Amino acid sequence: MSTSGADPGDLEDAELIARSVSGPDWFSAIFDRHAAHIHRYLVRRIGPTAAEDALGEVFLVAFRKREGYDTERRDARPWLYGIATNLVAQRRREEVKELKLRQALGPPLEQEGHAERVAEQVTAEAMGKLLDAALAKLADGDRDVLTLFAGEGLSYEEVASALGIPLGTVRSRLNRARRKVREALGRQDTTTSKEITTHG
Repeated sequence: MSTSGADPGDLEDAELIARSVSGPDWFSAIFDRHAAHIHRYLVRRIGPTAAEDALGEVFLVAFRKREGYDTERRDARPWLYGIATNLVAQRRREEVKELKLRQALGPPLEQEGHAERVAEQVTAEAMGKLLDAALAKLADGDRDVLTLFAGEGLSYEEVASALGIPLGTVRSRLNRARRKVREALGRQDTTTSKEITTHG
């Protein structure tokens, strides 16, 4: 990859991206390191078929923008999530369509398993349909925040960084989104409410 002899696995994302400006091959390590996470996020947002194409777009955009990357951000994943979210924004119709499709069909049952596992799967499927319906009804910005925080495990600060919005906006959108989702699921999740006030 480079004449320096450095192992990409030993370098932080910021260093890899900085090196890729003059040595483009270094950027392949960013793809190897984060593609699975970004792909999972895209599948959740726009479905598996569209996600395959979008994944390549995310990293193509990232590659083109690498020279302007803020190397103070050692972890590139929030930056990549931000690019992915912008691409999802261009495909809002596909996202809502995918959520409604999952609501209608539900995830496939496991082919093998005990009766208890099947019962759990049926319950999870029913809850999943309700959740997908609730997500489809959220405002775009609220859905972005909730998916990144709850689905991808980003912190408040990382969500703010990914979406380019203030920390307070992340908190307010997350509170609003979770309230609407809880209402749609027909139950009050006190644990979630407590987490909102203590996490971050």
